[in-house]
Amino acid sequence: MNNNIQALAQLTIETEAAAVIGLKAFINNDFEKIIQAIHEAKGRLIVSGIGKSAIVAQKIVATLNSTGTPSLFMHAADAIHGDLGMITSDDIVMLISKSGESPEIKVLIPLINNFGNLLIGMVGNTESFLAKQANLVLNTTVEKEACPNNLAPTSSTTAQMVMGDVLAVCLMKLNQFNNKDFAKFHPGGNLGKRLYLRVADLAAANEQPWVLSSATLKQVIVEITKNRMGVTAVVDENQQLIGIITDGDLRRMLEKTSDISTICAADILSTNPITVQPEALAVEALELLKKHDISQLIVAENGIYKGIIHIHDLIREGIV
Repeated sequence: MNNNIQALAQLTIETEAAAVIGLKAFINNDFEKIIQAIHEAKGRLIVSGIGKSAIVAQKIVATLNSTGTPSLFMHAADAIHGDLGMITSDDIVMLISKSGESPEIKVLIPLINNFGNLLIGMVGNTESFLAKQANLVLNTTVEKEACPNNLAPTSSTTAQMVMGDVLAVCLMKLNQFNNKDFAKFHPGGNLGKRLYLRVADLAAANEQPWVLSSATLKQVIVEITKNRMGVTAVVDENQQLIGIITDGDLRRMLEKTSDISTICAADILSTNPITVQPEALAVEALELLKKHDISQLIVAENGIYKGIIHIHDLIREGIV
């Protein structure tokens, strides 16, 4: 029994993978015209469907909106009960249907054509009513559904979803949509933080331990201890960074030195510490911490000490 289940699972994956690969044959001149039309449109892309295709349409709209192509979802059944009002003269409409013959779709098509909007059909039957009435066709025909009865939308909805991703990626390229644009649309959650959170945002909340190079050993220990960062910067009178002293530096010094009465910061510090710019992304700071296997980074700008960022800051914000 278990072997049969595993074999069926593998067959399902193979069937759907074949459906996706088959889409490559449908990337043609019509596809290029669709990309150009959406890119050049003054309005939005209105995406509609019924049943499982409606769910796919919602996902495609979410992906397009988050990658710089303004889009709206319109349920095909609700469209004829008032939602057609969301369509403006500058919008492009894309209807998604495997058969292209769903009653709701067939009712909707002439209404959209009467509006004069460009109509794109994402359809799995190029002989269907939708395919013949659409201005441009995105072919998502699949050889068969992964469903053992060849009935439940499986391969076909996967193909629709992938074609939606293909649209989004191509439009991102034309729109020159970059990481900064992505960050503007994804400010929430850990993903957003990785894209916009900067070192200065984290360092500003931390203590800024520092001593002069002439500071006594006691002053160094007090400064490290009271600020609980495990480190202190060593600076001159103008806050120019000279070096760094960590609690590890203190332990190593104590192991090697018997007379500590004359020890000062200049005797302990490590010069040329690893630093990071305040405007660097927090994720860049994380890469530096990993690369050098350290827990803290000195934040400095043009050699001027600005603070400290700790690995715990990044853990707390979900960057790690």
